Amino acid sequence: MMSNHSSATEFCLLGFPGPQELHHILFAVFFLFYSVTVMGNTVIIVIICVDKRLHSPMYFFLAHLSALEMLTSVIVPVMLGGLLLPGMQTLFLYLALGTTEFALLGVMAVDHYVAVCNPLRYNTLMNSHTCISVVIGSWVFGFLSEIWPVYATFQFTFCKSNVLDHFFCDRGQLLKLSCDDTVFTEFVLFLMAVFIIIGSLAPTIVSYTYIISTILTIPTASGRRKAFSPCASHFTFVVNGYGSCLFLFVKPKQTQAAEYNKIVSLLICVLTPLLNPFIFTLQNDKVKQALRDGVKSCCQLIKD
Repeated sequence: MMSNHSSATEFCLLGFPGPQELHHILFAVFFLFYSVTVMGNTVIIVIICVDKRLHSPMYFFLAHLSALEMLTSVIVPVMLGGLLLPGMQTLFLYLALGTTEFALLGVMAVDHYVAVCNPLRYNTLMNSHTCISVVIGSWVFGFLSEIWPVYATFQFTFCKSNVLDHFFCDRGQLLKLSCDDTVFTEFVLFLMAVFIIIGSLAPTIVSYTYIISTILTIPTASGRRKAFSPCASHFTFVVNGYGSCLFLFVKPKQTQAAEYNKIVSLLICVLTPLLNPFIFTLQNDKVKQALRDGVKSCCQLIKD
């Protein structure tokens, strides 16, 4: 029976409702946010590369996380174009980079655990070989794990419409356009989302349980603050990033309301990458000092 249907191969993105004037305002706001996101994460990557004080596993992982934040927001330029011109977007890169980010967050949590709970063995356990291996593993896992979900999604016949009520190629809204039975695939996607998100969150929870237990044994408040300071920015990132993604991806039914999807997707794609450079600079004394030294060096070069 399905052979009588022709499947859509291209989809039009509805984007945001409202008049063109509203689109222009949204374009200006999101373009500002995206520019700050790219500049902020670029600054973090540059100072980590040039400042020898930040040449440690913690900041090595942070540099990769900042790069992922810029890449994960790859849909924002498409969204900006859609506010002015019709746009198209594929799904795989967005999901693969997001999965890689979750894996890297788990790795960073373990790194913080070793630094706080086993400081004497830190340099031995978190050597350069280990750091490079786990980063490569995170990237490979992120890209390989999303091959089947994206492939399975586009095996369906999309005969209801080719108009997608979103500002990028959202999987849930895409499945709503299918004439096929998507229940089994949605259930498998739900299980995969649970495995990826909860699986990467588990080492974070375990690591911070041990970290907090260790910090509470430190007798002075200043000592406790100094011990937890490197973890504060990562912990804030975890709460912010996982909170929104749990609402969006970890649910048996992928085809929820478009308005719900758009709001949560904006938090993930726009606000979270925008806030992260500030989180990692304002809550990390070494990064703040490196930034101050970098600004002084730039000012000195300009004067000379």
